[in-house]
Amino acid sequence: MQLDHVTLRTRNLARTRDFFIEVFGLVESTRPEAIRRIPGHWLCTGGEPIIHLIGSRGLGAGSGPEAWDHVGFRLTGYREFRARIEQLGIRYSTMDLPELNERRLIFHAPCGQLIGTVFREDAQLSGDKSRPA
Repeated sequence: MQLDHVTLRTRNLARTRDFFIEVFGLVESTRPEAIRRIPGHWLCTGGEPIIHLIGSRGLGAGSGPEAWDHVGFRLTGYREFRARIEQLGIRYSTMDLPELNERRLIFHAPCGQLIGTVFREDAQLSGDKSRPA
């Protein structure tokens, strides 16, 4: 199974869009005509939309209280990515899982969605200190 896309509802489309573009280097693409009436954005990597953002006014019709807990992205370049989110002032926590040969960085998008990033190439523990999320 592969992740096709993740859709996030947010009250602040511009801030959330800019966050994903800046942190992950995504590129915004034109959305299909059939859904352009709905406020939102599609953000792509490798020419494929991975993040769909939809404007939200909060809980109400069409947006129940149940939601995904978090979304996880498998990335490469642990040290470079960690340096990027530190430079951007994003608070995060780390999770090293040596039995899985994984290192994880966990942080929130501006409107509260929880994001996990998973790295395998740099999984040797180095005693790095995390910045609490």
